[in-house]
Amino acid sequence: MAVYCVGDVQGCDGALRRLMDEIGFSASRDHLYLLGDLVNRGPNSTAVLRRCVCAEGSISVILGNHDLHLLARYYGVRKSSRRDTIDQVIQAPDVDALMAWLRQQPLARQIAFQDGPLLMVHAGVLPQWTAQKTLDLAQEVHAVLADAKACRSFIEQMYGNQPDRWSDKLKGKDRLRAIVNALTRLRFCSADGRMDFESSENADKAPPGLMPWFEVPGRKSADTTIAFGHWSTLGLQDRANILALDTGCVWGGCLSAMRFGLRKADREVIQVPCEAAQKPG
Repeated sequence: MAVYCVGDVQGCDGALRRLMDEIGFSASRDHLYLLGDLVNRGPNSTAVLRRCVCAEGSISVILGNHDLHLLARYYGVRKSSRRDTIDQVIQAPDVDALMAWLRQQPLARQIAFQDGPLLMVHAGVLPQWTAQKTLDLAQEVHAVLADAKACRSFIEQMYGNQPDRWSDKLKGKDRLRAIVNALTRLRFCSADGRMDFESSENADKAPPGLMPWFEVPGRKSADTTIAFGHWSTLGLQDRANILALDTGCVWGGCLSAMRFGLRKADREVIQVPCEAAQKPG
């Protein structure tokens, strides 16, 4: 049995299929974890969703910002943006079933290995959060999204950059929005956890006063290995406790997977090249 974490697919079903062929994926033996942004900007988001639904039990996912955007489009909360390629999903005959499945997916997962846990998020973890707190806060959002009536109401209030700092005193929509923004949008933040949502540059080009979330001194989740996607300009990062796996599949980079054995330390990277579905800029 092997466990795989896979970076942002973003509707590139052909690349996902080639990756599964490359690793010799067996649904009865292996488990694939997709780190969010299953859909959008690539050519076949519908096929990606259907593949995940059909393989549920051997493919698990977490939600990214593009997946939440799809739900917002489905509910009529957001309009199509210039680079959207998800109209095909909205118009699919099985869209209701696909969206019912999508909103049941969490914003974070954790799996155990012999040498400790692996926490999976789409974007980042605020420096004030431990791994367990991250899972607990993600569950708060998951419970709302999984409830059909509460889901639509929350998505109508989900967008916005405030509050940009975490406080345990946050309540209601502000609390849920802060959790979503950290887990699905975060790249840079300040030492005290103020989130930035403007820059998507490489980690070496941090705006003044900011740093990559995983480099904040004293980060409370530093004792847990974290796998994430979302940050294509960061590129592949394979460090002791940080695994960044968004390698720009939709931009003509690679689709990357990390294969694990019984221990997190027993791992290797597998990549397949992808044709560009979008041009940067």
